[in-house]
Amino acid sequence: MSLMKLPVRYLIVILTFICTSVCYIERVGFSIAYTVAADAVGVNQSTKGSILSTFYYGYACSQVPGGFAAQKIGGRRVLLLSFLLWSLTCALVPLDPNRVTILVIARLLVGVAQGFIFPSIHTVLAQWVPPHERSRSVSLTTSGMYLGAAMGMLLLPSLVKFRGPQSVFVAEAALGAMWSLLWFKYASDPKGESLLPVNKKVDNKEEALVKTSKIPWMEIMTSLPVWAIVVNNFTFHYALYVLMNWLPTYFELGLQLSLQDMGSSKMLPYLNMFVFSNIGGVVADYLITRRMLSVTRTRKFLNTVGFLVASLALVVIPSFRTSGGAVFCSSVALGFLALGRAGFAVNHMDVAPRYAGIVMGVSNTAGTLAGIVGVDLTGKLLEAAKAANSDLSSPESWRMVFFIPGLLCVFSSFVFLVFSTGERIFE
Repeated sequence: MSLMKLPVRYLIVILTFICTSVCYIERVGFSIAYTVAADAVGVNQSTKGSILSTFYYGYACSQVPGGFAAQKIGGRRVLLLSFLLWSLTCALVPLDPNRVTILVIARLLVGVAQGFIFPSIHTVLAQWVPPHERSRSVSLTTSGMYLGAAMGMLLLPSLVKFRGPQSVFVAEAALGAMWSLLWFKYASDPKGESLLPVNKKVDNKEEALVKTSKIPWMEIMTSLPVWAIVVNNFTFHYALYVLMNWLPTYFELGLQLSLQDMGSSKMLPYLNMFVFSNIGGVVADYLITRRMLSVTRTRKFLNTVGFLVASLALVVIPSFRTSGGAVFCSSVALGFLALGRAGFAVNHMDVAPRYAGIVMGVSNTAGTLAGIVGVDLTGKLLEAAKAANSDLSSPESWRMVFFIPGLLCVFSSFVFLVFSTGERIFE
């Protein structure tokens, strides 16, 4: 079947799924390539943490502006521009750990560009996907992140080994360019206008209303249900970014394992996220459409189960001293965190369908700050542990690294359970 013959909402969901996959191939790819290049020249763990966290400073700066831009000029245009910017940056910047200034500027640019992506996606999906399909549509789109991370973990270590760290940048730029061509071709008609829904008159009027309506900033920023989303977004991304950026180091130094020798097992945590994210979306839509649970109870149920199981798995990771044990625990942790996204992540569209991109920008800013804090703090914790123990292969060196996100999961699930709602609160 030709892509153009698909219903528009399905086409958009497929392309945004590919979009998030490519973005996370880039993020995992940088952590893998930079870790290899930095270890080769003796860069310490604290400096590595600072460079790895630089992306999130740029990412944090563009979340709310991304939601505003998507609201005013259209999510599809913003998506295309952001992809072109980060792809060009990857294509042009050399990966040299000794050229810190250039690396910092490049990672800031990539972070700024990618910061526009998720608010734009939520703006597009809120306008094009009907409420009874939102859970699985958002879950499928965001699961692309985890499939991308899984593919990156599986394929990129070999690319680094045989072609060098710089080859990762080239491959990522090529993927970004190919997605941009797909988006330009299938998300625009020959005249350059955005794709139109089947019911043009009604949906264009609604889209025009969204673009011209006044954004209720004060109501958004003082809403307890919004803050419940924000807190859970922070925790989710703290755990995700710490594992995504530091699992390669944990396997290499904590367990004395080579990523290359681990084969396909190293991709299992992210593959598990892909599977559980889609399970969560399907279960949520099933519970809601069959009226087995209300929207509010469905969101709270999946969020609570996901975060509490993830908390337990995170805390026990250092207790397992084999690759199988570490992969299993990290797979459970990330898988159930992904299940929880059918709670807090879709909730943007429940409470504020007209302003979903704005609310996503606000909550994702918190998630990005988690990346800044978590990735950098982990480097400092490991450097301190190394100074005390002189050995990062000790489980004690890593215990606090995983205990912090585990504790945050318990706290966040409680906040969401008490303050969240599935009802629309912004007209």
